[in-house]
Amino acid sequence: MNNATEIASLSIPDVKLLTPRRFRDERGFFCETYRKKDFSDAGLVFDFVQDNHSLSMQRGTVRGLHYQIPPHAQTKLVRVIRGAIFDVAVDIRRGSPTFGQHVSATLSAEAGSQILIPRGFAHGFCTLEANTEVIYKVDDYWSQPCERGILWSDPQLRIAWPVPPAETRLSKKDLAYPLFSQAVDLFE
Repeated sequence: MNNATEIASLSIPDVKLLTPRRFRDERGFFCETYRKKDFSDAGLVFDFVQDNHSLSMQRGTVRGLHYQIPPHAQTKLVRVIRGAIFDVAVDIRRGSPTFGQHVSATLSAEAGSQILIPRGFAHGFCTLEANTEVIYKVDDYWSQPCERGILWSDPQLRIAWPVPPAETRLSKKDLAYPLFSQAVDLFE
């Protein structure tokens, strides 16, 4: 990528942590959070078609673990514009050497890092601060018939969420997702 963005592979190399360079002065900062040519030059070729924005008013809000199946699977480029999150990607690609494993990263508005989560991963996050806002790009549109999920607290996944279960807040839909071993429509 150009000299404006640092790119690093996480322990599952298909998931990337991108940190755009911030150009600071007395007014604040400027940075390029997405530049299609630079992504393409780095082998990260996606046609993002939609931006999503969420606000979580309370610390400990968990959203996920979500994914969409083909033909509307999604790659996501996630960043925080206010507050901070603990972000998780679970490999749900059968036959992958990291199938069933996860990676995590802390993203904050202050640090400005982003996480790139390719198709074939379930995604979720937990807010670390009140009034956290997350923006993410996706390369396919939301499709209710293709929407799936895995229970965020599945012990088989061994995700060390930073907030005790009694202090988390989840939607009824997220609480009803199946365990990983019972999930259908994983990626082949």
